[in-house]
Amino acid sequence: MATNRTFTMIKPDAFSAGNSGAILKMIEEAGFKIIAMKATQLTPATAGKFYEVHKERPFYADLCAYMSSGPIIAAILEKENAVEDFRKLIGATNPADAAEGTIRKIFAKSIEANAVHGSDSDENAAIEGNFYFSQIERIG
Repeated sequence: MATNRTFTMIKPDAFSAGNSGAILKMIEEAGFKIIAMKATQLTPATAGKFYEVHKERPFYADLCAYMSSGPIIAAILEKENAVEDFRKLIGATNPADAAEGTIRKIFAKSIEANAVHGSDSDENAAIEGNFYFSQIERIG
């Protein structure tokens, strides 16, 4: 059964380019409610723990270095069918393949610096959200 929450991160490239506000505006205009949000900077060790599922992949070290290269914004979003709807909003991982009007088509610099992370399943949304936020209270 689909849940109504998903997790996202505005990545270092989009944060440093000053695109966080525009991305958050797109998220809210798509009907998502931001129920938790914080700006933070990952250490290489923290990035490694978050992306541990990719530890055996050849891009793991570069991913951890990139994700710890600057500030990010982590957020938990709420909307009916949140994971699937958010994946549609952000677009394909490779911005060249992303649909027009998606966050990655508009803001991503490359397949690596693709502006945002979005959970790929309800299970991962819960795991990833809990990684950044210990307790979520309903706002409003």
